[in-house]
Amino acid sequence: MEEHKENIQERDINVKMSSGEEEKEKTCSRICPAGQSVPHMSSSQSTGDFSHPVYKEIALANGHINRMTKEELRIKLAELKLDTRGVKDVMKKRLKSHYKKQKLIQTAAEGGPTDTYYDYICVVDFEATCEEDNPSDFLHEIIEFPIVLINTHTLEIVDTFQQYVKPELNPQLSDFCMKLTGITQKMVDKATTFPAVLQRVVDWLQERELGTKYKYAILTDGSWDMSKFLNIQCRISRIKYPQFAKKWINIRKSYGNFYKMPRAQTKLSTMLENLGMKYEGRPHSGLDDSHNIARIAVRMLQDGCQLRVNERMHAGQLLTIPSSAPVEGAPPPRNPRSRE
Repeated sequence: MEEHKENIQERDINVKMSSGEEEKEKTCSRICPAGQSVPHMSSSQSTGDFSHPVYKEIALANGHINRMTKEELRIKLAELKLDTRGVKDVMKKRLKSHYKKQKLIQTAAEGGPTDTYYDYICVVDFEATCEEDNPSDFLHEIIEFPIVLINTHTLEIVDTFQQYVKPELNPQLSDFCMKLTGITQKMVDKATTFPAVLQRVVDWLQERELGTKYKYAILTDGSWDMSKFLNIQCRISRIKYPQFAKKWINIRKSYGNFYKMPRAQTKLSTMLENLGMKYEGRPHSGLDDSHNIARIAVRMLQDGCQLRVNERMHAGQLLTIPSSAPVEGAPPPRNPRSRE
């Protein structure tokens, strides 16, 4: 539903973007191996203290890498047994991040700066009701709620969740919607309404002890899933917007900032292509889209990106979270609550 989400973005009647510019996100410094506890940052490190001598070494290495040709980058990556796929800027960032990670791991062992991570990332990409030419007042209802779970320590996709949802305002799917998403009328007719599906989501998250034993964050491909689709759906279903979904990682922002790519290069298909990857599954299937977004997130973590929440909902508005904000995990999921 990627292109369709972009088409409706400008007609969003329920939320407004903050007027501030998108802030640059911090890149990560180390990937924590499986089974190893996650170290905490000191207050000076968490606010961006780069006075440690290790950062001068990293800057010098970055300058050398910037002068390398694409073939030199490929040869060096191969020597280090790193992925050699992707465009030049991606390979350059991969090599820089590898060197930075190795230097910071070494420095951390000597008592130098470290960084922190979420234990898990939940990738969500809704599918919603739609028409080929949506009127400006069209209310999109969620018809598929998928989750793909990433373990950030093992860098693996470890679990999935998928539920179809019965729409209430427009229970009959358009031919365009069925062709786009692959979701049939029979699928949604057999499904339950959104509040019941959201309860199953909460149960699923709680069973995995997310927000209690483990830190986690939601990740989406763009702003629309949470700021528009979930926001509208909660109003239609007369339930309060869930607290655990009020902050999330917009991977498009993270990708663009990390690899220094323009906004036009942050579509799902383009991100995959730039990373030397191909789409797996059926485009516009919520679960398959989530799986491919998760593959991008894993690759970014492997390349040294620190994925952090960068957007939030507040009083019905979509706001940017500055990179200087304290790192927080999503709160423990709670049962859906009525607006009444």
